[in-house]
Amino acid sequence: MNVRFLETFVWLAKLRNFRMTAEHLHATQAAISSRISALEQEFGVRLFERGPRDVTLTQEGTKALAFAEQILKLNREMLASVSDRSKVAGLLRLGVIESVVHTWLPELLKRVREEYPNLTIELTSDTTANLSGHLINGNVDVALLTTNVTGSDAVNVPLGTLPMRWVASPSLNLSAEALSEAELAAFPIVSFARHSAPHGFLTELFAASGETHVQINCVSSVAAIIRLVLDGFGIAVLPTAFVTRELESGRLQLLQVTHRVPALALVASFRRSPDSLLCESITRLALQVVRDFSLANGPEFALFPNSGDASLSP
Repeated sequence: MNVRFLETFVWLAKLRNFRMTAEHLHATQAAISSRISALEQEFGVRLFERGPRDVTLTQEGTKALAFAEQILKLNREMLASVSDRSKVAGLLRLGVIESVVHTWLPELLKRVREEYPNLTIELTSDTTANLSGHLINGNVDVALLTTNVTGSDAVNVPLGTLPMRWVASPSLNLSAEALSEAELAAFPIVSFARHSAPHGFLTELFAASGETHVQINCVSSVAAIIRLVLDGFGIAVLPTAFVTRELESGRLQLLQVTHRVPALALVASFRRSPDSLLCESITRLALQVVRDFSLANGPEFALFPNSGDASLSP
């Protein structure tokens, strides 16, 4: 059985259009039609119902699709096991949120260069909401963000969490005692971008406590948030991994509060397809980097996901 024909079958089932499948596989529509016809003759059944524009799987085609995907997955895994990664070339478009940029992204890029020296990485740094859209629209191949990407072909792999704490400049002379929401609301608060997970936590926290006059300033740059807090403009909830040096030097201090601050979850997302092996490999590298980052810095700075969570299963 021709693996290339099976790949064509899977892509046609996904795209449901001969022209789009031909464009994706850099083939002619006649070649795509010929491959599907050859498979149908080999199986002795029709795999697709042809419409004027689109095609749909027959009942037999639906059954065959599950097996074809398994065969292609095994083929990719076999190639990955025996192939030389140094020969892998091309472009990988990697989307990352700033929380990753400011923690373990440099180490991930270093390991990618070591394992795939001929691979070109194109980086896009953006918010989780925008990166989700980029992934769905096919503008990035792998996204490192804070929430799962929706879609039947989306694969979301937990990468652990970054514990978060309230921080402030010692120049504000804040009490060492646990601060209430009302006491926190007396200061300008510097937050991540609107609609981000940390911003959502802050708005819900102060709404629940009845603090309607709190001033929450949304800043898209992590470096700018840290700068504003260092200068005493306001206080912020930040991953402690962002401000290790500032805490050690005493330029920032951790605040005690009366509520629990949730950790910032990190997720690697990509779209499963017949040619997503590289995306899976990069995600596995990211898992290794996060594990090492967590072990090196301790649980107060990063938590690696449980082994059961870090699965690449669909």
